[in-house]
Amino acid sequence: MAVRALAAVRGAVGFLSRIPVGNTEAGWEAFRRTPAAMPAAGYLVGALVALPVAAVAVAAGRGVAVPPETAAVAVVAWLYAVTGITHLDGVADLGDAAVVHGDADRRREVLADSALGVGGALALGLVVLGHAAAALLVVDLARLAPVLPVAAVGLVVAAEVAAKAATATVVCLGDAAHEGLGSALTAESGPRSLLGVAAVAAPVALLGWPALAPGLAVLGAAGAVAGAALWWSTARLGGVSGDVLGATNELARVAGLHAGVVAWTLS
Repeated sequence: MAVRALAAVRGAVGFLSRIPVGNTEAGWEAFRRTPAAMPAAGYLVGALVALPVAAVAVAAGRGVAVPPETAAVAVVAWLYAVTGITHLDGVADLGDAAVVHGDADRRREVLADSALGVGGALALGLVVLGHAAAALLVVDLARLAPVLPVAAVGLVVAAEVAAKAATATVVCLGDAAHEGLGSALTAESGPRSLLGVAAVAAPVALLGWPALAPGLAVLGAAGAVAGAALWWSTARLGGVSGDVLGATNELARVAGLHAGVVAWTLS
């Protein structure tokens, strides 16, 4: 059991990021049968994504003032260097499908079209802008002493775990609209698998300790995105797909980061 769990997490890291862990058929099979591997991989991916934020905190502690705007750009660039841009393709495709007129069949045709339309361009711009704005807020937290730098790093990790948990939730509760990546994942999981996803993701609420509100806000925002993605894809596409899963990951991360910063501000 432990060997399969490790294989699933390794498969999740290889599939969900550009971390060179190696992709094997055994890892892929273990991963697609274990939705909880997604948030588990989020801890490692999130820790790597948070490195620029930690660097800003260290620099601030030594009296080096890094321009927050420059640091925010570096955070976003590093984010996609670690995670890749595959999920952004899902954002673009869903953006195009969301604005097209027609039924579910017509929207699925747009999803399969590799051309980028206005809806997709707008969706991409909003998601990247949302990440940049969130990065700026998190960088500002990282520059403050004494406890907020740790909280800023924790928020980045929590948002990555929550994004992966939101994607896993869609996998567990959704039905595939057609054969493909969506069906390869949803066919192997069901609502019962959510227990494992929740158990793996729940500890991120403690990353802002002693404050719990930020971590809970991150998880809550990501959960809301998962619910919205499930509802929209079922109503408008007839079910989930790989594009839906990728877009869920990106939107949940953005929502989680902003919700976490707001919770820190209010707490």
